[in-house]
Order: sequence, then C-alpha cells, then structure tokens
Amino acid sequence: MYGRRASQLLKEIDSSEAGQLAPFNSDVFDQVIRECNEHNSQFQTLIRKMVDQNLDIETTRNEDHYGAAIHHLSLLRNKRCLMAYMYNRAEVIQSFRWKVGPVLPHDIQGKLHFSEKEYFKNHSTAIKSYISEMDIDLTVDMVPPKDPYIQVRVLEDIGEVSLGDHSVSLTKNSLHFLRRTDAEQFISQGLMEEFLE
Repeated sequence: MYGRRASQLLKEIDSSEAGQLAPFNSDVFDQVIRECNEHNSQFQTLIRKMVDQNLDIETTRNEDHYGAAIHHLSLLRNKRCLMAYMYNRAEVIQSFRWKVGPVLPHDIQGKLHFSEKEYFKNHSTAIKSYISEMDIDLTVDMVPPKDPYIQVRVLEDIGEVSLGDHSVSLTKNSLHFLRRTDAEQFISQGLMEEFLE
C-alpha cells in the first residue's frame, strides 16, 4: 500500500518523548525515497503515454489519467511525511544547542544522521556568530533574571579586575554586588559563587 512506510516515520516521532530523538531511521527513510522515485517514474511514464497519444492532459479522464493522479498524490503524501519527519527532528536538534551547548554528547551524536550532525554544527556556528556580532551572550540565562545584579562570594583570590566602568579587588571570601553578566564568567570557572542569604 502506498504511503505505509512514510507513515511509519511519523508514528516513530509521535511515539518518542517530547524533546528526545530516536536513532535516525535510515532504512525506512531510504525506502520512502525509493518509493518516491518509483512514483515519479510511473507518473512521468503515464503522462508521456498520454502525450504520445495526443490526448489533452487537462481534460482526458481515462485509466492513465487516474493512474498518474494516484502516483502524483502518493508522491506528494510521501514528500509531506518526509518533510514532517525532518522538520520535527531539526526542531529537537536546535533545542539541543540551548540545552547541552555547542558540543553534543556521544549518545546523542549516535542517533543523528551525518547531515543532522552537519546541521547542528552549522546552527551552532550561526548562533556563535550572532552572539559575537551582537556582543551579548544568549546562553547565560534562558529565563530572564528578576534582578540584573547578584551578590557573590569570591572562592579564590582573583585580584584587581576591571568590570565595565570601574575596577574591583576580588579577594578570597569577600562579598560583592555585581552585574550578573560580569559575575557569570567567574562563576562558570568556579572562582566565585552566587551568595544566597
């Protein structure tokens, strides 16, 4: 039956957890591509046959016309299913950039097709380029903070540091009230921590 393999791909997406990826189903995907090629070949053959018989393709209603229509509609259905499969996978892959960063863990990489790995790499590069052009780190806070300033405790001597329009001496165990964006780099390096009273 036409379209059964393509619907398997959609069922696979529907059955997986939100935000999770099953391994790329190359076998079924390739089978659907071969089925599309076969539909296209049959469609072209039937249309050529009608043209060779000097029949008007627009108005003729014979078995060749209906056969061509079935192949054409099956081709369109398969195409929509393939596009939905790839679109849903692409959305999840894009979300990984924000959840796990620019480098994917090996277990996730093992589930991706080589073209999806390339897509993730290009997506990460585009985000990195945008961040550097705009001079704003979009990966710092996925949820906007209530206050742009935080209180931090210095865990190791850092020394005199220039922060924007002023400099501050960051000595071990000292408390400071800093802009979140200034403190994030030191917090991520383990040199200071957010001080919650």
